[in-house]
Amino acid sequence: MIFSAEQLFSDDQVITVSADSTNVIDLGAPGTPYDAKTNLNQDIGKGNKVPLLVQVTEDFAAGTSGAGTLTVNISKGSAASLGTTVVSVGPIGEADLVAGYQIPIEVLPNQIDERYLGIEYVVASGPMTAGKVTAGITMGNQTNITGA
Repeated sequence: MIFSAEQLFSDDQVITVSADSTNVIDLGAPGTPYDAKTNLNQDIGKGNKVPLLVQVTEDFAAGTSGAGTLTVNISKGSAASLGTTVVSVGPIGEADLVAGYQIPIEVLPNQIDERYLGIEYVVASGPMTAGKVTAGITMGNQTNITGA
């Protein structure tokens, strides 16, 4: 897979407590084309599929409170603080959150129609004592499936 620095949400971001991705992508303000009566509708999830990869890069470990979980939310907002969840995956148990694990979100969903796009990581039964994630828009995702 190929990541672009401009389309990277998290780069080996440490996730021990609930947090937003380090980076939020500014999709730009929708405007009105010359001589048009209304603004353009913006929804980058429509049309061709846009690959997204959220991958664990360091094993997660729960603290003394027991087995922790992680929920990953793709979120949008009119401000960089986001606010509206478009799709949510989880909770995913700590035992599954090992290096190389890919969160099962393969493409950006429809309904991304606000200016800002990011990821919210929600840790429950935590805090975690270790765990890192890299996430971003890619050119295509590697599946490691052989044969056909």
